[in-house]
Amino acid sequence: MQTYRVRGICLATDANGKGYVAYASDSPNSFAAYWITKGRIFTVVLGSALLLYVFLGPAYAQSKSRLQKVQAVFSAIGSSQSSLWIPYEAGIFRKYGLDVELLYVAGGSRGAQVVVAGEAPIAMFNGAAVISADLAGGDLVNIASGMNVIPFFLVVGPGYKQVEELRGKKVAVTRFGSATDYALRYAAERWPIKPDRDFAVLQLGGQPDMMAALRSGAVQAAMLNAEFTILARREGYRDLVDAASLGLAFPTSGLNTSRSFIRSQRDTVLRFLRAYVEGIHYSHMHRSFAVSVLGKYLKNQDGRFLEAVYDLYVGRYIPKIPDPSTEAMKTALDQLVERDPRARGVRAEQFIDASFMQELDKEGFIKQLWR
Repeated sequence: MQTYRVRGICLATDANGKGYVAYASDSPNSFAAYWITKGRIFTVVLGSALLLYVFLGPAYAQSKSRLQKVQAVFSAIGSSQSSLWIPYEAGIFRKYGLDVELLYVAGGSRGAQVVVAGEAPIAMFNGAAVISADLAGGDLVNIASGMNVIPFFLVVGPGYKQVEELRGKKVAVTRFGSATDYALRYAAERWPIKPDRDFAVLQLGGQPDMMAALRSGAVQAAMLNAEFTILARREGYRDLVDAASLGLAFPTSGLNTSRSFIRSQRDTVLRFLRAYVEGIHYSHMHRSFAVSVLGKYLKNQDGRFLEAVYDLYVGRYIPKIPDPSTEAMKTALDQLVERDPRARGVRAEQFIDASFMQELDKEGFIKQLWR
C-alpha cells in the first residue's frame, strides 16, 4: 500500500451549502475532497483537527527541537545592553536556529566570571573585564562592539555642587573594574580629589542598587548611566560630570565569548553574531518596537523618557556596524597597566577576534542589511 504525506487540510462548503473536507498531499493526485453532510460536520471538524495534530504536530515539535539552546548574559539594566534585548524580543535569534535564554548578571567583572566558568558561553560586558579575566588565566575574547563611549554621569545628592565637596564621602560604582569604575577614575584624573585617597569607592552591584543607595543616603554620589541620570534629575539630584563628553573611546559594552567555545562551536558563535548584527539594524528600522523593548527592560513606560533614551543609545551611542575596536580596547588596557603589572607589554589586539565580523562583511551580509 502506498502512503503519502498530508500537507494541508481545510473544511469548506460549496454553493449549495454542502460541506466537504479537502486535503493536499505529496501524492501524484495532489488534491482530493471528501463530501460530507451537515449532520457530519462536527465529526469532520474533530477529525480534521486530529489529522492536523497527527501529521503536522510532530513536524512542529521537531522544528522547535532543532533550535540550539544557548544562554547569554547581559550585565546591566541599561540601554547599552539593548543590542541583545532587541533581537531576543524580535525572535531574530530563533531565525538563525538559536533558542537563547537571556540572564542578568550585574557588573562586567561578574559577567566575565560567568563566561570563564562556562556557565554561559556568550555575554555582554565591558572590555576591561575581558582583559582582567585573561590576565588572570581566562581565554575571553571580544567579537563585536556594543558601545565605545562612556555614557555615565557622576550624580550627587541634594546640596552638593562641586566634586571637591565629596572629600571624605562615599561614591558608588557597579563593580571594581567595571565601566562605571573606570569612568569614575578617568574623570577623577582632572579633579583635585582622588578616589580611595580622598573619598571611598563602593561597589554596589547594579544601577538600581546605586540609585537606591543615593536615595537612602548610604552613598553621596554614584556613576549612573543616562537612564538613571534622567530619573535622578526628576527627583532633584544633579549630575556634576558627563563622562561621555570627555571624548574617550572605551569599550563600555561588547559581545564577548571564550576562545574554547569558539573552537568547539564556531558556527554557533557566527549565527549568534549574525542575529546580533541584524538586531541592531532592526532597532533602526522598527523604532516603536525598540522603544517598547527598552520600556520592558528598564521597567519604565514613560513615553518621552523612552524616546529620549532611544535617540541617545540607538541613534548615537551604538554603532550600526559593531566591529571590535582596537582603539577602545587599548584605552582599557592602558588604564589597567596602572593597577596590574601583568598588563605591561600586552597588545590590545590579542583580546579581540574580528574574524566573525570580517566574515559577515565578506559575504555581503552587512551590506545587504543596510542597502
